[in-house]
Amino acid sequence: MKRQILSLLAVFAVGTLAQTPPSAQAVLEALEKQNKLGTDMKARVNLTQTKAGQGAKQMAIQYFRRDRDNAFAMLIEAPESDRGNGYLRQGEHFWMYRRNTRTFQHVNRDESIGGSNAHGQDFENRKLTELYVPAPGAAGILKPEMLGKKPVWKFEVKAKVSDVDYPRKTYWVSRDELYLLKEQDFSPSGTLMQSSYFTKYVPVENGHIIPSQMLFVDEFEKGNRTVVELYEVKTGRIPDETFTKAWIESKSK
Repeated sequence: MKRQILSLLAVFAVGTLAQTPPSAQAVLEALEKQNKLGTDMKARVNLTQTKAGQGAKQMAIQYFRRDRDNAFAMLIEAPESDRGNGYLRQGEHFWMYRRNTRTFQHVNRDESIGGSNAHGQDFENRKLTELYVPAPGAAGILKPEMLGKKPVWKFEVKAKVSDVDYPRKTYWVSRDELYLLKEQDFSPSGTLMQSSYFTKYVPVENGHIIPSQMLFVDEFEKGNRTVVELYEVKTGRIPDETFTKAWIESKSK
């Protein structure tokens, strides 16, 4: 009988430990690790932007990403009015290129991609632990919730640096796989500015993933939203020249 009681206590202890929630910091680290690729990546991007009273606008974009030095390049292929425009990130520097003036303008992470609700920060290697920390107090503690039928952890973070798209965010992360499913972004005054939904993920290599379908909803200007879809995702070495101003400019001719 004593042995049976001890066995039951051991099972109970293991079960309790398995149900113990991780810390918010541990979840941030897990999200960062999942998204960091050990190889270069390229994909095609369909971006559908809807503005209230203006209908929908579709953009086709070539997207190249290299995580070892936090670089990415984007080249817009369509529509014709935007063809040849692009974006280039090298380390901490981010530029927007305009074909009609043939100039590069230094911009921040919160730069809108093609005037949409997607930002430059949405396409980079997201070093979350360098950008954000769990919010102080109860807001930064994981709370179990349901997002639809999906069990999630909900918690808030605040920015550590000024070069971010939004200084305060709330995350909903799946409890089983620790995938980011929903995000709400707030201004410094606490106004809800944008809600983001990460509806599909695609495995890339060695257990790493990237979101392949995202919905960005403008909560400030109601009726504005952007859907971003990645397809033809491929990994492998990309020529270094792709991540240069000269390459972006040469492809815009």
